[in-house]
Amino acid sequence: MSIGNRIESSSLLPRPYFEYEGLAIYWDDILKVKGISNNSVDLIVTSPPYNVDIHYNSHSDNLSYGDYLIFTKKWLKKCFDLTKFDGRFCLNIPLDKNKGGQQSVYADITKIAKEVGWKYHSTIIWNEGNISRRTAWGSFMSASAPYVIAPVEVILVLYKKNWKKTSGSRISDITKKEFMEWTNGVWTFSGESKRKVGHPAPFPIELPRRCIKLFSYVGDTVLDPFLGSGTTLITAYLTRRKGIGVEIDRDYCDLAIKRLKQEARIGQGDFDF
Repeated sequence: MSIGNRIESSSLLPRPYFEYEGLAIYWDDILKVKGISNNSVDLIVTSPPYNVDIHYNSHSDNLSYGDYLIFTKKWLKKCFDLTKFDGRFCLNIPLDKNKGGQQSVYADITKIAKEVGWKYHSTIIWNEGNISRRTAWGSFMSASAPYVIAPVEVILVLYKKNWKKTSGSRISDITKKEFMEWTNGVWTFSGESKRKVGHPAPFPIELPRRCIKLFSYVGDTVLDPFLGSGTTLITAYLTRRKGIGVEIDRDYCDLAIKRLKQEARIGQGDFDF
């Protein structure tokens, strides 16, 4: 049985590279993609390139910090245009970084997002518990020039116009236990293995799962503008949402499709998640 349809060239836009029962993957640049209507997305969940010289196939991750922020402003504006008036945005980014110089990434991106038009709701601290993997200490055991590095990332929660959600099915699938735990703004769960997934910067399925169930209704449209290995779309499908992913690298598009077939078991019947 053939699962979904895949085209052979991104020049055929706005047609998706892959489609299957409410899922669509665009092999394209988020700044150029044409197949997604403005004011159509309920929730965005993404983790953009961090600009720390990660070796992606089709993206330069070593821009100057100024150029990185310019790029960030452009794609934040594009996402703003695509989102419904009561749409939300869960943006996974570093708190700060020290590679290539100390930068207040979270603070700078928050400022840019508000300049674009996004409104601030809250910040979730994601405690990955990875302090044991630290290799940068600065001046070790000396006050000369030590590095202070918090072993956390953040999920910046934004919204477009109205925080109260009035569109959609009004059907929530979050349990009481999940709601009580996840409205505590410190989330503790492990990161994802690069080797296991086959992508240099994957996030674990637990991250979009919490964001999707907490901030969207069943049947809503979830977008990931930097799809990568496809985790957001896997989660959207398993939680009965529609999913749209945009990914500039064809190999990662194919990886996302492969994972949808293996982990979301598309075409193999429904099951609880």
